[in-house]
Amino acid sequence: MDIYKINDIYELIKDNSYVGRGIITGKSPDGKKAVGAYFIMGRSANSRNRIFSEKDGTIITEPFDASKVEDPSLIIYTAVRKYENNLILTNGDQTDTIYEGMKEGKTFTEALKSREFEPDAPNFTPRISSMITFNDNDFTYQMSILKSIDAEGSACARFGFSYPSIAGLGHFIHTYVGDGNPIPTFQGEPERIAIPDDIDAFTESIWRGLNEDNKISLYVTYIDLETMEEEHRLINKNA
Repeated sequence: MDIYKINDIYELIKDNSYVGRGIITGKSPDGKKAVGAYFIMGRSANSRNRIFSEKDGTIITEPFDASKVEDPSLIIYTAVRKYENNLILTNGDQTDTIYEGMKEGKTFTEALKSREFEPDAPNFTPRISSMITFNDNDFTYQMSILKSIDAEGSACARFGFSYPSIAGLGHFIHTYVGDGNPIPTFQGEPERIAIPDDIDAFTESIWRGLNEDNKISLYVTYIDLETMEEEHRLINKNA
C-alpha cells in the first residue's frame, strides 16, 4: 500500500454509490490558488429536495421545493462562510459554530468542542469541517471529523488534521465509506487528492464521479493567493 499515493478524485469515487457529503481542500499545481470544494448527496426524498445558493458571500443549502420539506433541521444550513482571513466549509450548521467561536477568540478546534455527530440514529452521521487560513500569499488548512465512538451513539470521538499547502495536493474527507443500513461512517485520515489547475476540469471530475442517482449539489472555489480574487463553480442537479 502506497501511503503517499495521490488519488484522482474521479477514480476514487466513481464506483462508490454513496460517499455522502464531502469536502476537499488543497492547492493548485502552479502554487497560485487555494482550492475548496463541497458536495452533498442524498438517498431520501427530503435530502434530495435541495439546492446550493449563493447569498451574501456564503453558500447555503435551500429547499428546491419548499412544499415538500419534511424536516429542515439537518439539511438546511450555511455550508461555506468567511471570517477575516479564513474560509470555513462544513457539512452542517457547525459552520456558524466555527464562525461565532472565532469571533470570540476561539480556534477552529476549540469552537468545535461544543458540537458532536448528527443525532440521526442509527447512522449518527459525522460532522466534517475544514478551514483554510490565508497568510502572506499562502495558506494552511485544518480538517475535522466528529463521529460516534460506537453503534449506540454513546459518545463523540474527535479527530483533527492540520496541513501545510503543497502544490497539486489536496485532502478529501467525507461522511460515509459507502452505502449501507446503517450507513458506515468515514474511517482514517482524509484521503490525498490531486488538484488540477483548471477549475472546470476539477468540477467536472467530481460531478461526473458522484453517483448519478444520489448526487445533489456541488460547489468549487479557486482563490488567487496574490489578489484573493475568487472563481466559483456551482452545480445543482435540481436546476
